[in-house]
Parts: sequence; C-alpha cells; structure tokens
Amino acid sequence: MVLLTWIAEVADEPLVLEPADRRVEWETNTWSLGATDEDRSSLSVSEVVAAFERTASSIRGHVRELGFSGVATFYVWHDKQAGQLRCSTGSVPPDVLPFGGTYVASENLGPVVEGFLADSEPDVIAWSDLDDVQSPAKQTETEPEAMPFRVWVCRVGASH
Repeated sequence: MVLLTWIAEVADEPLVLEPADRRVEWETNTWSLGATDEDRSSLSVSEVVAAFERTASSIRGHVRELGFSGVATFYVWHDKQAGQLRCSTGSVPPDVLPFGGTYVASENLGPVVEGFLADSEPDVIAWSDLDDVQSPAKQTETEPEAMPFRVWVCRVGASH
C-alpha cells in the first residue's frame, strides 16, 4: 500500500527542531500524503492509524537522539482542499500549532483518517461549498468564523 509506505518514510526524513525559527521547522518537517483510489478503498482506518503511531514513536526516538529537551509535537490533519493527509513535527505544544485557522486538537486519529479515506473526490470542492467573495465594502465586521478542523496530536518531546 503506497500510503502506508509514505507514512513510514516520514520517520526517516531529516528532523529539525529549532524553536527560534519555526519557519525552518515547518518547511523541513511537514509532509503531504495522498492516496491512490486502491488505497482509499482497501485500507482500513486502523491500518493507517497504526502506521502514524509507529511513525510518531520513531520520531520520538529521533527527538531523543537529537538531544532536544523541549516540547515537541507530531501532528496529522486532513487538508480537505488539497485532498491530502498532512503531518508535521514542531517544537510547539498541541494548543499552539502553527495554523491560521481554528482547529481542535485530539488524541484520536481515527476520525481524521476516516474523513480522508472517505474523501471520494479529493482535490474537488463543490461551488456550493465555497464562500461568496464580497468586495471589501460589502464585507461585514462580524463574518462567521470557519468551522474548526480536527488535528491529531502526539507529544514526541518533553511535556514541560
């Protein structure tokens, strides 16, 4: 299964934990993972969850090998717009991940993977799901906030 191979390969990628330069962390430690139609139809949620858990365990070992003693989090989310699972490792606690939007940190990866595997038309967003674009003059100051998305978080560094 291609997706499981890619998830496993994330654990072997270079890891940079640099609290003073989160941009370098983001650029080095963030991966985008797609899935073939065969993977989407044949993989179970539990197989994908287990693969990410093994990867998180390996990353925890790399963090120790680096001698990094700070807080570090491995996290996974379903980027619905791109039709991908994305994962990253950063020197941040789960409650301050570097997202522009609102998210809900969860220790249950199942719903994230389930949503990804059930995405029958990745990379496709229906016109009806897009927000209407308004000119700045027509925008109101009380625009609705986007729905939060779920992010699986796993501590891979110190928790102090």
